[in-house]
Amino acid sequence: MRLNSPDPANRNKKGASRKQDERTSGFGASAGLNDILFLSETLASRSMFLARMRTRLKKRFWIMNAWSSRLLKRWMDVCGSLCAIILLMPLFVAVAVWLKLDSPGPLLYRQVRIGQYGRPFYFYKFRSMYIDSDVRRAALEKENESKDGVIFKMKNDPRITRCGRFIRKYSIDEAPQFINVLLGDMSLVGPRPPLPDEVAQYTLDDRKRLEILPGITCIWQISGRSDIPFREQVVLDKEYIRGQGFWKDVLILFKTIPAVIAGKGAY
Repeated sequence: MRLNSPDPANRNKKGASRKQDERTSGFGASAGLNDILFLSETLASRSMFLARMRTRLKKRFWIMNAWSSRLLKRWMDVCGSLCAIILLMPLFVAVAVWLKLDSPGPLLYRQVRIGQYGRPFYFYKFRSMYIDSDVRRAALEKENESKDGVIFKMKNDPRITRCGRFIRKYSIDEAPQFINVLLGDMSLVGPRPPLPDEVAQYTLDDRKRLEILPGITCIWQISGRSDIPFREQVVLDKEYIRGQGFWKDVLILFKTIPAVIAGKGAY
């Protein structure tokens, strides 16, 4: 019995069909891979866009928060200083009369101090010393009672007048600094403004005190005042700088009142 041999034409058709199927299958796989790559790139770019938007929003929120805090602090400084000047005006008059009767010299003492970012400004106080106090200080340097030597403190300073001892004990001599606050050189709350020769002795860490506006009162003023060594003052000032805020300022201002009345550490 003779078997029929495959038709060559059919065999060619089947081979061509198989090759076509292979090409179609390969194209489909390639197209699917391209779709996956395109989708992953799209998702990645979208994620990067959202991340950039979140970063920008956080930055804008931080800037708005910082500016609002500054405006609120400035509002408190201006309102608080104006109220203090008006309420304390009778005391200012009484101190002015006493100063004139006690010793010759001007009512106000003007001194250069270092403010925010190292900017110098004129600092005002009621004069509590004799008019030659700056000249006599050099002779008293060896009597400095400050443990760190950066600032000059002396409990029984012979340069202080009788009236000066009273107004320094209760910080009345600092009252004209409300003028500095109104001028924008100082704030109600902040590190005390140093003298230029004190800043010249500062370390890089000490200079962090100059990052914000100096103030009339701060943490170490309500924690012992001049009894606190300079290095500890720097630590307390940096603590305030890290956590400064409106309500913290309000708390410090309220705590300043009993500290001033007690007169502890003031000389």
